[in-house]
Amino acid sequence: MKIVHLAESRVFEEKGFKRFLLHDSASFRILNFNLMAGQIFPVHNHPAEGQVSIQVLEGTGQFLGGENAEIPAAAGDILVCDIAEPHGIRAESDMRILVTIAPPF
Repeated sequence: MKIVHLAESRVFEEKGFKRFLLHDSASFRILNFNLMAGQIFPVHNHPAEGQVSIQVLEGTGQFLGGENAEIPAAAGDILVCDIAEPHGIRAESDMRILVTIAPPF
């Protein structure tokens, strides 16, 4: 059993978003990204099978997708998509997100 204390990864950096690897196994990977207001986690995709979830822990912004798609995102919202589908996020306020990738690539 493993417990992760998210309060310990509440760190922001002006030069770019902050990344924490919280869990990595053959089944799934969990990462925490912290973005300051105005920072962007660029739209990207991965040539792999599987899915990704992006859960907003704190803050507000936009989920970003292919063809300039923008979906409002706020604390408590979760985006789920295939890992091969374009995905990203733009922070309007300081924002913390929890990303789960299954299976990890």
